Amino acid sequence: MILRAVVLALTVAPPVCAQGADAAAVAIAAAADLRAAADALSSARGAEDQIAALTATVRGYEDGLAALREGLRRATIRQTALQAELAAQRADIEQLLGVLQTMGRTPEPLLLLHPSGPLGTARSGMILADVTPALQDRAATLRRQLQEAAVLQALQASAAGTLQSGLDGAQQARAALAQAMSDRADLPRRFTEDPVATALLLAATDTLDGFAQGLGEIVDRELPVAVPQTQAGGLALPVAGTVLRRAGQPDAGGTVRPGILIATRPGALISAPVAATVRFQGPLLDYGTVLILEPAPDVLFVLAGLAQVYVRTGEVVPEGTALGLMGGDLPQAQAILNDLATGGGDPRSETLYLEVRGGQGPVDPADWFALE
Repeated sequence: MILRAVVLALTVAPPVCAQGADAAAVAIAAAADLRAAADALSSARGAEDQIAALTATVRGYEDGLAALREGLRRATIRQTALQAELAAQRADIEQLLGVLQTMGRTPEPLLLLHPSGPLGTARSGMILADVTPALQDRAATLRRQLQEAAVLQALQASAAGTLQSGLDGAQQARAALAQAMSDRADLPRRFTEDPVATALLLAATDTLDGFAQGLGEIVDRELPVAVPQTQAGGLALPVAGTVLRRAGQPDAGGTVRPGILIATRPGALISAPVAATVRFQGPLLDYGTVLILEPAPDVLFVLAGLAQVYVRTGEVVPEGTALGLMGGDLPQAQAILNDLATGGGDPRSETLYLEVRGGQGPVDPADWFALE
C-alpha cells in the first residue's frame, strides 16, 4: 500500500519554472538602479555640469521605475501561477507528505520485510530502490516551489517602500532639473523673439500650416551663431513611449493628422533628439503647449502636448537637452501595486504629438525617426 501511494504521489511532478527567479532578479536590479539614482541626485547638486547630471538622474529614475514595474509584473504573474499550481496539487502533496511520514515512522527492518517471504521482500526492495530517487526529486521540486513562493512574497512585501522611494526621488529630480533649466543662461541664441509679432501671428492663424509658414515673422533680430545641420533617418524619439498612431492613420473620431502620436508615462522627460534651434514654445490652437524645433534649414519638428517647457524661443539646444515634461497625475506606489495585482501593466496615459515639416508641408516622421 505504501509503494502504491508513493507511485500515485509521483504521478504529477512539474519542473520548477525560472520565471520567478527572473522576475526577482529584474526587480532587485531595478531597486539597485533606483538607489544609484538617489545617490546621483545627491551628487548632482554639486556637479560642475549640474543640468547634465540632473538630466541623467531623471532618466535613471525613469528607467529604474520602469524596470521595477516590469519585475513586479512578472513576479505577480508567476506568484499567481505558482499558487494555482500548488493548490491544484494539494491532494498529491498531502499524499506525498503522508507517505514520507509513514516511511519515517516505520523501522527500517520492518519496512524491508514482506509478508510473502524472502521473494516478496526482495521484490519490494527493488521497487523501493526504483521509487526512492523519484520520491526525493518530487520532494526537492516541492521545496524549490515553496522557496520560490517565499521569495516572491517577500519581494511583494518590500515593493511598496521601494516604489514610493523611487517615485519621490524622481519627482525631486524633476523639480531640481526644472529649477536648473530656469536659471540656465549659457545656451547660445540664434535670434531674439518679437513678442508683439508672435501674438499677432497666433491671433491671425487657425491652422498649424499657417503658423509654421509665418514663423519667420516673429524674429526680432538675427544673431551670429552656428546653425545646426542634421541629416534625416534613425533618430531616437524625444520621449520614451510607444507609437500609438502613425502618420495618416485616423483616430477614434476619424481625424487624420500627418504626425505620429506617442503614448508615454505621466511626468516623462522630453529630450532634444538632435541639436536644434527653438523656433517657438507656448500654447497653440487646440494642440496645447507646443514646442517647435528647427534641426536644419526648412525642417521643423513640432512637439505638442507638453505640460512644462524648459527652453526659450531662439535658443540653440544641443542633442539630448532636456526640453520639458509631460503632464498627468503621478501615481502612488499603492495604486501601482493594486493595478499590477489586477493584471494591469505599465500605464502610459499621456500622449505626445510629433509632426515633421519640410519645405512647404508635412513629411512622414518615419523618414526621420526610428519608430519601432
